[in-house]
Amino acid sequence: MSRRISYRIFLTVAVLLSAVFSADAQDTAYGSYSPYSIFGVGNLNRPGTSYNMGMGGTGVGVRSNRYINFVNPAAVTARDTLAFMANFGIYGDNKVFSQSNIKSVNNTLDIGDLAISFPIWKSSAMVVGITPYSNTGFGTSFRYTDPDVIGNIGNINFTAEGNGSVYKFFTAAGVTFFDRLSLGAEMDYYFGRISKTYETTISDASYVSISNNNLIQLSALGGKFGIQYEQPIGDEARLVLGATYSTSANFRGYYEDSRLSVGSTVTDTLAFKVDTIGLYNKVSLAPEIGAGISFSYGDKLMVAFDYTRADWTASGIENISGFNSKSSPFSTSVSEAFRFGMEFVPNRNDIRYYFNRVSYRAGAYYKTDYYLLNGKKVPSMGITFGATFPIFRWYNGLTVGFELGQRGSLRNSMIRERYFNFSIGVNIFDIWFQKPRYE
Repeated sequence: MSRRISYRIFLTVAVLLSAVFSADAQDTAYGSYSPYSIFGVGNLNRPGTSYNMGMGGTGVGVRSNRYINFVNPAAVTARDTLAFMANFGIYGDNKVFSQSNIKSVNNTLDIGDLAISFPIWKSSAMVVGITPYSNTGFGTSFRYTDPDVIGNIGNINFTAEGNGSVYKFFTAAGVTFFDRLSLGAEMDYYFGRISKTYETTISDASYVSISNNNLIQLSALGGKFGIQYEQPIGDEARLVLGATYSTSANFRGYYEDSRLSVGSTVTDTLAFKVDTIGLYNKVSLAPEIGAGISFSYGDKLMVAFDYTRADWTASGIENISGFNSKSSPFSTSVSEAFRFGMEFVPNRNDIRYYFNRVSYRAGAYYKTDYYLLNGKKVPSMGITFGATFPIFRWYNGLTVGFELGQRGSLRNSMIRERYFNFSIGVNIFDIWFQKPRYE
């Protein structure tokens, strides 16, 4: 692939990404949809690209010179020293919700990530990118059925709707010492907007309807540190140990609460409050620790395992309306995730059979969310599959990832969420930093 073609692809992706983020900021389209996103900052996105998704979300202890892995900033140094790399992905979310005898279905499509990576000097490199950190998207309604209430004041309907996203812009740099020890540091900038509306509508015109609205505009600065150590085993095998630490990130911004009475001819403001976030109302993202290990044999097989943990109990999210739902018993907790993944390539250098050069992946995970409902944890578990199909020369390819899983259950008045999600990523690889031999 020529540099001119690479430039054109990258500029096209950048323009498309700008258009999508602009539309998302102004539109009410859901980046993700789940009743559980009513709490806190919404659903936390799985970290990484389509490559990581196919391997169960692992990446803390994974090193590969073919793909961008920004789960661990130390992994940015696993690359060819003259290469420019880019990754662009989209994410599809398909879910079936069940509670008692009620079922519903929702499908969404959103940007997954955009990242570019390039060398700095010898054994050091950088990665710059943007990805959704969390998504809020829900919509529900029900009608009061108490005959005494209906007989006195008419039909009463309650609706709740929310949408918004928190994005993370990141830039990371890493360096490798002694060809085995890699260190990395990352700076993160979080920004976003979350809107939630709760309405009670009465059919009898002699009664007014009530609309409660929450709007949150926020930003935060955070960081992440990573380390990886690579130990060769024999001639072809190697073992990689990795660890990460993400700092807490204190929110800045404002939140707006309003309560309106909506009649047939006039709308009155019953209450209106605007307050800042960060001065007296401390709210933050939780710090997170991660540990990972991977074993690879040649250019054919890799097996990886990750563990992550984040304590949200001191985040302060419960104290601000808009983050907290007063109608539900919500409390912050400790989130944990266990992830396993593997990759297999039949013969990466096969020039006769194309599918022998395809990278095949599979994985599984179990995790708990960062909050409790009725004092109970909300678990998620699933299996993943993926593949990278080589395109053109070098390491250019099209990566796909699939995820089958379940969140919650039908017990303890929870909503069972079963999902089939997919991710499609475009991997761009080119040699940009080679000095010309002839003038």
